[in-house]
Amino acid sequence: MALPTGVASLDEADAAIEQWEHYRRRKLDDGQRLDVAVMMATRSDGLWAASLTGHEKPRQSGKGDSIEVVESWGLTQRAERILHTVHDAVLLATETQSRMLSLLEHPDLRPLKARAWKGTGQQMIEMGNGGIIWYRTRTGAGGRGVDEVDRLVVDEAQHAEAHHLSAVTPTQAVAANPQLNALGTGGLDGKSAWWWSLRKLAKSPPGAYGWVGYSAQPWSVNTEGRVVISDVDPTDRDLWWSTIPGLVAGRVPIEFLERELMVLGPVGFAQEYLCVWAPEPGGGLVEALIPDWDALDNEASVIAANQQWALAVSPDRRWASIGKAGRTSEGKLHVEWMEHRSGTGWVIDKVVEYYGQKAVPIRVHKSGPEGAFIAPLRERGVEVVEVSTPEVVQATGQMLNAAANGQLVHLGQPSLRKAVFGAALRTSADGAVVLSQMRSSVEITPLEACVVALGGVPVVDSADSVYSGERGLVVLG
Repeated sequence: MALPTGVASLDEADAAIEQWEHYRRRKLDDGQRLDVAVMMATRSDGLWAASLTGHEKPRQSGKGDSIEVVESWGLTQRAERILHTVHDAVLLATETQSRMLSLLEHPDLRPLKARAWKGTGQQMIEMGNGGIIWYRTRTGAGGRGVDEVDRLVVDEAQHAEAHHLSAVTPTQAVAANPQLNALGTGGLDGKSAWWWSLRKLAKSPPGAYGWVGYSAQPWSVNTEGRVVISDVDPTDRDLWWSTIPGLVAGRVPIEFLERELMVLGPVGFAQEYLCVWAPEPGGGLVEALIPDWDALDNEASVIAANQQWALAVSPDRRWASIGKAGRTSEGKLHVEWMEHRSGTGWVIDKVVEYYGQKAVPIRVHKSGPEGAFIAPLRERGVEVVEVSTPEVVQATGQMLNAAANGQLVHLGQPSLRKAVFGAALRTSADGAVVLSQMRSSVEITPLEACVVALGGVPVVDSADSVYSGERGLVVLG
């Protein structure tokens, strides 16, 4: 959170809240009151303490009510000229206007409204006192026909791009007391550069700027000015209670969030409800799991001994991979994926096929999504080694140590490389450090399968391993 400096009074914020609660017949929660206070705090000269505010909040957490308090006060009491831009869907602009119109239908407020226009792309409400609000969707001409704007609202700011803003920010050039209010959820993968620029201001020295954020994601700005972000576990219910104001306030039932987790998947849920941001486009720095991965590429590498294989399935069941690991003739650890496909309908038949060729037990993390395949595979005659979470943690450490010491090799497979650079380490509820998907566009089951397979490779090579060529077994591949 970043609060504006030079605040002399919150009287106008309190009055605006009182007016809105009276006519809406409902109360704001503490988080919403804070939003309004940041936007409407005034200096000793009566001007806004913040000329720019950012509000990063999960879905269903009341951002719409907060900005409606400010806008309705501006229309009825300040005769403000407001441009409300929506950077997502056309219907959201229509819905936002409808909400304001419903408020202004109260018998006390109806006489203040002069006229309204509901035409798509040209929505507006005009007040008898000269106040006016335009609703526009994101286009290069989103501010066409609008000038001298006192308040610019950037709604769904995670979708806003610089060229969108360049078309509307000049409308505030001659305003005596301008303010820009940006509202959104977590930053999107490959987008949200402008939204990131506002978020980073929260790490800058205080000034005429306010930021209220509800993110479960730890992040910082390094000495080079680049963003370093960490990963979180979206299934951690404790994070839900500490991050989602709507849950705490009782507006959003836990059952609804459970359903949203299933529908959106862990990554989508994290972005929408925990405000987990994708890396900053072009300038963000994500701590690479294995920074020297490309230097470990050896397309000629083969497994000579101690070979293992494993299955991994993504939490949403959209992807599955089979990976293998073993030791080269030089004693280095070798990892590669054997199968990487969408869905899981192919898994059992393919594993049965491989097992029929090699007769080598497959390793499966019993507490992961792939654990659901243990019983069906055994029913088909496949020998399965059940792997515990502590064993996966240990295997992850073995892989990282081997990579750091130049004792790991791979074939340069693109999917495995992408998984390595799209994965992060997170601490689970029981304190274990485990692999986690970091970016919505990255699928990491190839890496997870290789890690679980690697966990079965003896730390010290043994030429007499039952998986070595000397015992006459065929090499998997």
